Amino acid sequence: MIRVENLSKHFKVFKHHRGAMGTLRNLFTRQYNLVQAVNGLSFEIQPGELVGYIGPNGAGKSTTIKMLTGLLVPTSGELSVMGLLPWRDRQKYVARVGAVFGQRTTLWWDLPVIESLNLLQHIYKIPAASFKQNLDEFRTTLELDPFLDTPVRALSLGQRMRADICAALLHDPEILFLDEPTIGLDVVAKERIRQFIQQVNRERGTTVILTTHDLSDVEKLCQRVMIIDRGKLLFEGQLDALKAQFGGKRELLVDFAEDYPSPQIEGAEIAGREGGRVSYRFARGEIAASELIGRISAKYRIRDLEVREPQIEETIRRIYEERLLEN
Repeated sequence: MIRVENLSKHFKVFKHHRGAMGTLRNLFTRQYNLVQAVNGLSFEIQPGELVGYIGPNGAGKSTTIKMLTGLLVPTSGELSVMGLLPWRDRQKYVARVGAVFGQRTTLWWDLPVIESLNLLQHIYKIPAASFKQNLDEFRTTLELDPFLDTPVRALSLGQRMRADICAALLHDPEILFLDEPTIGLDVVAKERIRQFIQQVNRERGTTVILTTHDLSDVEKLCQRVMIIDRGKLLFEGQLDALKAQFGGKRELLVDFAEDYPSPQIEGAEIAGREGGRVSYRFARGEIAASELIGRISAKYRIRDLEVREPQIEETIRRIYEERLLEN
């Protein structure tokens, strides 16, 4: 469905000289720095996937999404989405995709939400029956009714994001691009939008490409992730494989039935202790959790225990800070 091969996007940024002499130089000369926002990306996305596209600020995520949606033309490389070139086959292409940019809205600022949605019906030439069916469904699942008649400029951020997601899906797109869809939202609003994205992907088969800085979005929604940094793709694969390779040490929390002065166990180290609860850390590749639990059970009386995986935030932080994926 989406095929990207050796894709690059470079920008020329004017080099500004400071001071009195610099001002004269700015008037009579033009010097530029070349910024490689995206540099040789290659990947494929299959129909029905929900893929997380993550990276730090300035990594090239939004630039990639803008090329995929046809807002930017690549400097070099090949890009094909559903057999179309997004920036060339513009009219055919936009009728088959939806996009939500967290810091911008596609709705009309001074119009009530329902009027914007009605306008989109005519722009996309959505049949009346399909429009009504989709709008009725989204009104329920996204809880739009309380603010359908409210001007977009008067909406809270969470309300606007729900309205924007509704607008992006009214015409039944095959692909949905989400660029920071939960930015700035509270916990309740984030969870509502996550559930809706999951529902759309599962029930409608919509392919979803999600970029976000909130890694809990990725952990709860995506099975496959792509990590980009400084314009280059560093990792592409299953989220579980990423955790297994770079997740670091796992944690075993044990509530002992008795007070043991020093409950040491081979294959794990004690990371902390609070009363009868002891926290152990152990390496994923050196010992299985079941084996470690067996060793503890054989030596001590246990009331309860829990195995915790490393948080995805910690895993990604280690990858960036320690540059684990760089050649």
